[in-house]
Amino acid sequence: MWPGVPYPLGATWDGHGVNFAVASETATELVLCLFDPAHPERQIARLPLLEKTNNVFHGYVPNLGPGALYGFRAHGPWAPDRGYRFNPHKLLVDPYARAFTGSVDWSAPLVGHVLDGGVERLDERDSAHGVPRCVVVHDDFDWHGDQRPEVIWRRAIIYELHVKGFTALHPEVPQAQRGTYAGLTHPAVLDHLVKLGVTSVELLPVHERVSEGFLEPKGLSNYWGYNTLGFFAPDQRFSSSGSRGQQVTEFKRMVRALHGAGIEVILDVVYNHSCEGNHLGPTLSFRGLDNTSYYRLGAGGGRYLDFTGCGNSLDLTHLTVLKLVMDSLRTWVTEFHVDGFRFDLATTLARATSGDFDPRCDFFAALHQDPVLSRVKLIAEPWDTGPGGYRLGNFPTEFAEWNDRAKKTVRKFWRGDDGQLADLGYRLTGSSDYFKLSGRRPAASINFAACHDGFTLADVTRYAKKHNEANGEDNKDGSDDNDSSNWGEEGDTDDPLIDRMRERIQKNLLATLFLSIGTPMLLAGDELGNSQGGNNNAYCQDNPTGWIDWNLSHKQKALLDFTRRCVALRQAQPVLQRRYFFRGETLEDSRFRDLVWFRPDGQELQHADWQDPSQKCVGMFLGGDAIATRDPKGRKMVGDTLLTYFNAHQRTQEVTLPGTAWGHSWEVLLETAHEPRAHSAVAGEAMVLASHSVTVLRLKPPGT
Repeated sequence: MWPGVPYPLGATWDGHGVNFAVASETATELVLCLFDPAHPERQIARLPLLEKTNNVFHGYVPNLGPGALYGFRAHGPWAPDRGYRFNPHKLLVDPYARAFTGSVDWSAPLVGHVLDGGVERLDERDSAHGVPRCVVVHDDFDWHGDQRPEVIWRRAIIYELHVKGFTALHPEVPQAQRGTYAGLTHPAVLDHLVKLGVTSVELLPVHERVSEGFLEPKGLSNYWGYNTLGFFAPDQRFSSSGSRGQQVTEFKRMVRALHGAGIEVILDVVYNHSCEGNHLGPTLSFRGLDNTSYYRLGAGGGRYLDFTGCGNSLDLTHLTVLKLVMDSLRTWVTEFHVDGFRFDLATTLARATSGDFDPRCDFFAALHQDPVLSRVKLIAEPWDTGPGGYRLGNFPTEFAEWNDRAKKTVRKFWRGDDGQLADLGYRLTGSSDYFKLSGRRPAASINFAACHDGFTLADVTRYAKKHNEANGEDNKDGSDDNDSSNWGEEGDTDDPLIDRMRERIQKNLLATLFLSIGTPMLLAGDELGNSQGGNNNAYCQDNPTGWIDWNLSHKQKALLDFTRRCVALRQAQPVLQRRYFFRGETLEDSRFRDLVWFRPDGQELQHADWQDPSQKCVGMFLGGDAIATRDPKGRKMVGDTLLTYFNAHQRTQEVTLPGTAWGHSWEVLLETAHEPRAHSAVAGEAMVLASHSVTVLRLKPPGT
């Protein structure tokens, strides 16, 4: 062992040997453990890291290279009541490890203590046989001139998918590649994404994760991956080529292929907690290296503050943890070429030392000034489970935010709930009530009708209540508030009337999503009518329940075609890609106001109409004749003026088109109640809308 250097943290190969550097303020000694690559269970060396610089233990092993397997043991005080949980009998993984091989074995003594009369005493049993090995990797990769798609926010259409679930059942993907990074590069998969028209894929967590111990006896696992072990390492579960660093190369190939198809890669990242759980959880990494630095601890330090519902909360007010998160993010941008991040339970990341949400926290400040991270897409899930945790609209200007208010309002409106019109107006127009005062633009609102967490779009129309029995928690897990309806029968039905209504409502939800100002996000499989059998918390369903079924019926193919038309309509209409919020005024060089709302009788909505709980039909007029933009190829696009009717009544609704002051002749672009058809109407004409329907009309240019 040579002295080495304290930076960069982790294991770094320089062509002649490997430098190891690990941060810990309170450890008294750190020992590097090397394992035989041919027999990973066999330890071949224990080498103390004798140098410590600025709280970083470091050392250099000459003639060691990529493929080497390693872990650490940390010495220090054992005083759980004060937060110190050092136990050299427990093998620890490197927080900066770039790859892992092997999985956690819950039959091993992973917990650092044994309970003796309620007192936590040191457990002296060795845990090495139950802990994954860290892998030394190199960063050599030929990106072949890879170029980021650089999708501007107002043109972005996000597609949320799970790496495994998306291709696990895909018939055209070779069996060996299904459910892997390589599977996402298959021509049939890329073709689906391109034809659908999405610009960005948002991948559920791909960081190395651990499956909770209570799931394995049930034959389940943490499928979604929101239980991180390593923030720098691609999850080995999704590698078709191996787990000795091959997962790193395969991940990069996936990014390169998606970029080649013009599609951005956004990662769902979980920096709010780790896989070690509460004080009864395993000692795998952070807890054993420096528990008092990595985690938020309660008074005295014996227990964890939990703002996440997962047992612990990482402490980003501590410089070591803040550095880890920033280093991780930069690594994924610079080494893996990803284009952005969606931050899970982002409120936790912004909690001050007091525990309160602080929009001027160190983490946000670090992102704001970072020359790399300030240029990529940043999306917040603006809530956590702690006090005052719901913070929609409160994040800095660099962030877009998941707008669950839009999801709830749109679902309630199409379910037929009374009193939704006023809120619907805000959600259709970018939620200015949440985002305008902070100086942000409409694209900051990430609109969605369904996401991984909850019912799929099909299940929103199939189930009135959740059905999570397969999760093994007596159906007590998952939300009871789904804003859904089964339209007459729970689950599958043979009733053609119910079936047709479900198809119509799915189309209404999709159409509303893509007609709403903001950034639309589509859950993978919703364009196919994918169902999870009413399970609204499929985090542990690594099986057909959680996978997408590509065996499509005629109706599902029709829904896919409809979704493609919705996406194409949005991408072709500058008026739906607004830079700024509406003002309700006549734009320069325009004949019309930018936004007008119409009643069924052809008159403008008045204040009392918005407050009428029985009002469930509205026309949204978007003046687009003065709006011009350019498509991704730089060609000028001149806007159309659109008039969209949203009718949530259970009966047909006769509407009178606005008078000639708003245009003379209209043509139908999209209807959820009919197949594509040529249909025109003139100003002041009566038009009958089908029940539960969306109808989009375009103003014809003069003389046509």
